[in-house]
Amino acid sequence: MASNHPGLAGRAGETPEIFIALGANIPSAVGSPQTTLKAALAALGERGVRVTAISKFRQTQAWPDPAEPPFTNAVASVETELQPAALLRLLHEVETALGRKRSVPNGPRTLDLDLIDYRGRVEQGVAELPHPRMRERRFVLEPLAEIAPGWRHPITGQAVEALLAALD
Repeated sequence: MASNHPGLAGRAGETPEIFIALGANIPSAVGSPQTTLKAALAALGERGVRVTAISKFRQTQAWPDPAEPPFTNAVASVETELQPAALLRLLHEVETALGRKRSVPNGPRTLDLDLIDYRGRVEQGVAELPHPRMRERRFVLEPLAEIAPGWRHPITGQAVEALLAALD
C-alpha cells in the first residue's frame, strides 16, 4: 500500500502515522472529561508515546442513549516504538488509571482510548486494525479529518472526507 501522505516515507507498505481516538462523558478523579483527556495524553507521553498532533476537543451527543451526558471527543496522532497489541494494552492501562470501569457496553465512561489506525496496517487479533467501527463514527472521522486531511481507510481506500460524506 502506498503512503497516504506523499512525501512522508514510512516503513515499506506503511503510512507514518498512528491515530488514537479519545472520549469521555463523566468526570474522573482528575476532573472534567476535557481535563481527563488532557491527563490521558500526558500519561501516554510519560510512557513514551509522543503526541504529534491533536484535534480540537468536540462535544458530541452520547450514543446509544442521548439522555446520558454528552461526550468530549478528539483524535491524536502519535509516535511510538510499541507494536499495536502493546500500544492497545497501554491505552487500556491509562483508561484504568483514570477510572475507566468496563461494566456496561457503550455506557458512560471516564475515558475511552481507541487505536484507530496504526500506520495503515490491517490486522485481526488483540488489536483489530483499522478500528472496525470507525467508519460509522462521526465523532472519530471529523477530528481525524481535521488533523489528517486526505487520510485513507486502509481497507476501503476511501478518503476520510468521503467516509464523512457517506454518513450524511
